[in-house]
Amino acid sequence: MIKPGKLNDFVLLFVALVLLTSCQSEMQDRTNINSVNKEYSIALTIDEANRLAALPMDCIQNPLPYKSGIVIADSSDLKMPQEHHPAFYGCFDWHSAVHGHWSLVYLLKKFPNLSNSTKIRRMLNENLTEANIKKELDYFDLNDYTTSFERTYGWAWLLKLQEELHTWDDPDAKLWFQNISPLAEHISHAYLEYLPKLVYPIRVGEHSNTAFGLSFAYDYALITKDKDLELRIKESTIRFYGEDQDCPIQWEPSGYDFLSPCLQELDIMRKVLKSIEFEKWSKKFLPELYTGGLNMSPGIIKDRSDGKLVHLDGVNFSRAWCLYGLSNSPYAYSLAETHMNHSLQNIVDGDYAGQHWLASFALYAYKCKSEMK
Repeated sequence: MIKPGKLNDFVLLFVALVLLTSCQSEMQDRTNINSVNKEYSIALTIDEANRLAALPMDCIQNPLPYKSGIVIADSSDLKMPQEHHPAFYGCFDWHSAVHGHWSLVYLLKKFPNLSNSTKIRRMLNENLTEANIKKELDYFDLNDYTTSFERTYGWAWLLKLQEELHTWDDPDAKLWFQNISPLAEHISHAYLEYLPKLVYPIRVGEHSNTAFGLSFAYDYALITKDKDLELRIKESTIRFYGEDQDCPIQWEPSGYDFLSPCLQELDIMRKVLKSIEFEKWSKKFLPELYTGGLNMSPGIIKDRSDGKLVHLDGVNFSRAWCLYGLSNSPYAYSLAETHMNHSLQNIVDGDYAGQHWLASFALYAYKCKSEMK
């Protein structure tokens, strides 16, 4: 039995031991992160940037093949995609054209000495004109069915492009931002109208995934100080996901996934919650991340010429960008690097099925890694 006079000493000793253990644990985490950094050598070098820039350069002004998303309400609606979408008519479909433009903007911004930078600027200047963007905006009012065009995947990438331009002090970027602004504002308002009507989130691994659409739009709202959009996304995110627990990540991926339903949800909740709230929520949502028991291998692709099967390269990159966001977890970092390594060398394979879009996914994963805190 501890004597009363010794109780305070005992308590102080106990507290000191707890603090020492905590510090040692934190130091071990940093050591683990450093060891993981040494194990892998994934970095966006100028050579890698030039390699990846070639992919969107090859497609943003390539009008065919193209998968149109039009719903024809009248025979006059039936036109070639380039007439409806004079800015974003390449790269097989509208959303891929949009994030192809984002890729080139991001690379020009990060690497001023990028090869073919003059040609890239010329292409962007030709596509992102005021007149072209006005016609893109007109398409959303073409008929009763086009108002939901590219909801919310294409919407999210358009806002990501605008966010990238907003943070670049460059004369061309300022002009492109100004030209795109009416379309970005339209999409922001579309989110505000749509989200209150969405009773349940869409939890799939493809385009309509709600968490992905919220995550990119939230980044845009913060950077551009779009307060109405920021608050609407916060409210919707907590309404959709606040009570979620034990996400069945062992069911992932599905055969056509390019997004992880569990990790995309984790990503948006990380952004809208305070750190302490997120830690409490995430330990209930995906406890395996904290125990090191997350059994998650990269997606396997057996035919990269199949436009759906090659989605699994995309899931490897999107998993990586979500995991890089968990910068205090060496385990998550290691998983991210493993997924990046699995697909990086395979996306320049000469087949348009993957080449028209995968560079954007790889580059966004690189971007998230570079922003780790």
